[in-house]
Amino acid sequence: MRVVFMGTPDFSAPCLRALVAAGHVVPLVLTQPDRPKGRGLTLEPSPVKRAALELGLPVFQPDRPNRPENVETVRAAAPDVLVVVAYGAILKEALLTLAPRGAVNVHASLLPKYRGMSPIHRAIWDGEPESGVTTMQMDAGVDTGAMLLKAAVPIHPDETCGELHDRLAALGADLLVRTLDGLAHGTVQAQ
Repeated sequence: MRVVFMGTPDFSAPCLRALVAAGHVVPLVLTQPDRPKGRGLTLEPSPVKRAALELGLPVFQPDRPNRPENVETVRAAAPDVLVVVAYGAILKEALLTLAPRGAVNVHASLLPKYRGMSPIHRAIWDGEPESGVTTMQMDAGVDTGAMLLKAAVPIHPDETCGELHDRLAALGADLLVRTLDGLAHGTVQAQ
């Protein structure tokens, strides 16, 4: 499948690498613009930009992805599907509907619980026995689209947010590949 990938932080990079390893064509990667970091406020690329460049993929860093000219850049990549993993912007209908298979999101919780920001922190804070990852078909709401697949893991008693984050990032990469395969073969049903 032709996939336009949209992501920014560490959690997103394993998904991008998994797509390429699974043989999906990624004609374009969108990530947030480089941001100043450290005492010297040096511009630092996002983890997704670094991964994309390592993989030899073209990177596009629009400040406002929903602007018509930026939507047209994405459309020109002719994606079958958009994949969004912690991109860092709310996407409008023009982007969400431009690919024939829509936009698929990888969310670090077992939806519908912990929609929105900081789902990993909230699961640990609330003492949940498990967490996981959900892939979903995106719509105009925030984490309100139909769920596609879920995968759960136990939260270990002394596990930190960082440790759970890393386990969920790897789980999300695997779940994303399974989701796209299921969409391609018609074996994934939205709920």
